[in-house]
Amino acid sequence: MKIIMLGAPGAGKGTQAKMIAEKYGIPHISTGDIFRANIKNATELGMEAKKYMDEGKLVPDELTVKILLDRVAQDDCKNGYVLDGFPRTIPQAEVLTAALEKMNDAVDFAIDVNVPDENIVNRMSGRRACLTCGATYHIVHIPPKQEGICDKCGSALVLRDDDKPETVLNRLKVYHDQTQPLIDYYTEKGILKTVDGTKDMQEVFEQIVSILS
Repeated sequence: MKIIMLGAPGAGKGTQAKMIAEKYGIPHISTGDIFRANIKNATELGMEAKKYMDEGKLVPDELTVKILLDRVAQDDCKNGYVLDGFPRTIPQAEVLTAALEKMNDAVDFAIDVNVPDENIVNRMSGRRACLTCGATYHIVHIPPKQEGICDKCGSALVLRDDDKPETVLNRLKVYHDQTQPLIDYYTEKGILKTVDGTKDMQEVFEQIVSILS
């Protein structure tokens, strides 16, 4: 079972991807993680990617797909995998489709965790992070015992720049421009399934499980 997770930043697709991976015993593959692993292990592909990253450039789609295919060729992926954060654009999706076709392979499901923008802005602007120990909270859903103070280490909690409403709106604009077209792309391929991401995390997961089974 090969699954692609789609959804705006803050929609909760990463959390759902981890839960799917755990339930079905398949790896959760995030491109960020694979890049870091390849660079850490100084692989040929990792060193090539690092050159672009060091210059502040985007890693070309072909190279990203090569690194991804190298990862999905490993033994733990023989029963499938969940891709999180890739593809982000139509060209990436096309390169991935073509590369899988060469291997007589294809993605089975593209799952869109759908959440309206205003919910995402509210959700993310309520996040608070501890910069000392890395713990995260939410002022409504997972509040700290004492307002503004980390339960674990007692440091002050902050609203990260990434989670500020103006930054979130900017990230959502990029998402709608670049990634939204993937919804149409995978709809045409007949593999897109949409779930209501505004529901409770467990309910969203149950929707996904019923699709996959």
